[in-house]
Amino acid sequence: MTIRTPLGRVRGHGSAKSGTMHFWHQRLSALVLLPLTIWFVWSVVSHVGAPHADVLIFLAQPLNAIGISMFVIAGLFHMLLGVKVVIEDYIHNEGTKVALLVLVHFAVLAIAVTCLVSVLRIIV
Repeated sequence: MTIRTPLGRVRGHGSAKSGTMHFWHQRLSALVLLPLTIWFVWSVVSHVGAPHADVLIFLAQPLNAIGISMFVIAGLFHMLLGVKVVIEDYIHNEGTKVALLVLVHFAVLAIAVTCLVSVLRIIV
């Protein structure tokens, strides 16, 4: 005996519609962030006290520019998933909930664009 609806069993989402997909997105983004975070921490620690020019040269290398871009995108995506759950679970007023979700999406987009433009300006 199962508590899933027939449509939920077919789609594989259960009664909540998207909970399983959200769960997997959260786990996969965390898995992607694991090596990227180790690389990022190593990069920062190895350049502590280095001249500004050396840091720019490091970030201008294609592999490092790709790494920092992936770290920013994966980190922001992971953060967005977590913040959305907090808002959806703990904000009960629908108007406030929608406003906060829109604000969070725009904030993440603004941060992502700012970071990626900064990386592009360094490598160009």
